[in-house]
Amino acid sequence: MTIKPDQLAEQGKQAFRKKDFNAAVELFKQASEAYELDHAGLMVAEMRNNLSVALLQAGKPQESLDAALDTDQVFADIKDVKRQGMALGNQAAALEALNRYDEAIEKYDLAAQLFSQ
Repeated sequence: MTIKPDQLAEQGKQAFRKKDFNAAVELFKQASEAYELDHAGLMVAEMRNNLSVALLQAGKPQESLDAALDTDQVFADIKDVKRQGMALGNQAAALEALNRYDEAIEKYDLAAQLFSQ
C-alpha cells in the first residue's frame, strides 16, 4: 500500500504541531518527493516551504534555506501573492538564522511588500 502525498503532508503537519520536528522533516521530504512524482509543482513548492520551517525549527538553517529557495517563483508564476510572500519570509528566516542579515532584510522587505498588496 502506497501512502498518498496528501497523507504524508497531513502526517507532517501533525508531527509539526506536536513539535516533533525531525519527524515533520522526514514526512515533508517524502511528501515533496511524492508530489514531484505526480508532477504537482505547486504542491512540491508548498511542501518545500513546510519542510523549510520544520528544518529551521530542527536547528538546520542551511537546509531550511535550501528547501525554500526559488519556491517564491513558483507562487509568483501563478500570481499567488500570499504564498509567494510566505516563501520569501521562510527564506529570510533561514538567512537570519545563518547570520546573513543583509540578505534576510532584503527578503523580509520583499515579503512585506507582497503582504501589503
